[in-house]
Amino acid sequence: MAVSADSTFSSVPILDYNLLSSPATRGSFVEQLQHALISVGFFYLANPPVPSELIAAAADYAAKFFEIPQEAKDAINMRNSESFLGYTRLGAERTKGRRDEREQFDFATDYARPDVKAGDPPYLRLWGPSQWPDDNVLPGFKDTLRRYLDRVENLSYEIMSLSAEALGLPPQAFEPLFGEPGTVMHRAKLVKYPTQDAVETDQGVGPHFDGGFLTLLLQASEHAGLQVQNLAGEWIDAPPIPNTFVVNIGKAMEAMTLGLARATSHRVLSPPKGSTPRYSIPFFQNTRQEVRRGGIQLEFPPEILQLKQLRGDGGGSDSVNYAEYNTGEPFGYGNLIGRIKSHPDVAERHYPEFFRQYFPTGLPQAASAY
Repeated sequence: MAVSADSTFSSVPILDYNLLSSPATRGSFVEQLQHALISVGFFYLANPPVPSELIAAAADYAAKFFEIPQEAKDAINMRNSESFLGYTRLGAERTKGRRDEREQFDFATDYARPDVKAGDPPYLRLWGPSQWPDDNVLPGFKDTLRRYLDRVENLSYEIMSLSAEALGLPPQAFEPLFGEPGTVMHRAKLVKYPTQDAVETDQGVGPHFDGGFLTLLLQASEHAGLQVQNLAGEWIDAPPIPNTFVVNIGKAMEAMTLGLARATSHRVLSPPKGSTPRYSIPFFQNTRQEVRRGGIQLEFPPEILQLKQLRGDGGGSDSVNYAEYNTGEPFGYGNLIGRIKSHPDVAERHYPEFFRQYFPTGLPQAASAY
């Protein structure tokens, strides 16, 4: 099974999860997934196996969180967390030299981190407990988002297995990257993008790659803005579609498949003037922190490898982040450096040696990861 490769896609494909329910249509889903992994790097997953009422509740809380008192948000500021989990104020990051107009709350799946001893890799500290607002401030918020994370985490592992199959591998081929359940921490965000009449630029977040294995994005309001860049350099709209997740390939998956599956540059534009804020909930699937590029041997069929050659490498990507993934360093190190560059105030408090390395003149006015 192999489908044609095309680097100049003009739309993001839509894959229907319901096709997996019948042996007669399952092969069609896997074939479409193969094309999305190799030639696009993005796809919509329609009719995902996550209860619609749980998705609606998570989306509702995404808006409600940003309306709680500022002091309640500041009490869980990311600066408190050596794991870079917590709240970030509007405009605290920059991409490609321009301010990102987004307000964020980072949280993660439950993870009981072993004690980190002197001499241990510093990236081990990147995984740790989430900060949550007091339940009196936002009743039911923590419980709902933890249940949502649990269901989306399960789905991410299912897509991981299907991706192996789509690339001509045994379904369990990627499992060594993750280990036993509960031994890997996956991250997520609530993101608010204010309207263009309330911010300085139309850059919700600038062009970037994601660093994990897979990203599952819930576009939690009816606002366009997400754009995906094909290898011809063109920006393709990926507007919200009801009852879908947007799934994209991260740099970890690209690195482990030696570029067969590809991470795709993407950005978000702020909602137009006179509109209302855009909300989204991205889930970032991580591998084990000690995994390195080429750390497991994967034998792809020749007809699958040929699709990479047909696709080519293009030259239109505006994104350059997570270059550390190609140096042979552990993926945990690449993720830590990305966090340090994005949040120097957290690095100054918790990782002073890295802070001095990347910010020798002191704390910058705004962070810029790339």
